[in-house]
Amino acid sequence: MSQSALKARTIATTMRFGRSQACRRAVPALAVAVVALLAGCAQRDSITVGAIPDDYRTNHPIVIAEKNQKIDLPVGAGDRGMTGAQRDTLLGFLDGYDKSAAPTLTIQVPSGSANEVAATAAARGFARLAIAAGVKRNRIVVTSYQAASSEVSSPVRVAFVSVRAQTDKCGRWPDDLMETSENKHYADFGCSYQNNLAAQIANPNDLLGPRKSTTIDAENRGKVIDVYRARGISDEFLGNSEVTY
Repeated sequence: MSQSALKARTIATTMRFGRSQACRRAVPALAVAVVALLAGCAQRDSITVGAIPDDYRTNHPIVIAEKNQKIDLPVGAGDRGMTGAQRDTLLGFLDGYDKSAAPTLTIQVPSGSANEVAATAAARGFARLAIAAGVKRNRIVVTSYQAASSEVSSPVRVAFVSVRAQTDKCGRWPDDLMETSENKHYADFGCSYQNNLAAQIANPNDLLGPRKSTTIDAENRGKVIDVYRARGISDEFLGNSEVTY
């Protein structure tokens, strides 16, 4: 091999070795750039997740607790005993009385009011109506309360304690509704909805777990199955059917 050819081969080998070293140096740099980009994406995602607004079910949870059920029945100073309107109103109120739990039914009569005599007579009628509606006699307590004025007629107050599904009181406005920089629900958001939902629950225990299934009526089930089997197929259905077999 001539001296010129040996020199050319040495230069080519040197160039290839230099490119290989440059590639090996470029690979770590590229990896660092990719990691930086991924880190930037992860940081943006954390900011987005942190801006999710609060859940109204968390802000206004439905809880099961004792609640004082009460109703004020107005009594006129000239009334003599319980009226028909008072009877209907009280019967509707007593529909929510749990006879199995048998809580104390309190009838409070105003004292020192303009209608004290009429209210006392009406309260006796309320007690008799409650007994007829299924309230035990020994669970009825008649008491009195001081009226605000002797010149004004005060109502007779009927109350009992029961377990109800309920939420906190609505109407809290601690902050300005226009202050939405945090992208969260305002304090009263969803409160009315939760209150209405809780008021529609007849048995609060349904929120705690499923109830045991009631026993079936075997005789009635047999009759229903017999009717289903004997009903056949109507001519109208056969006439509109596209199946010919």
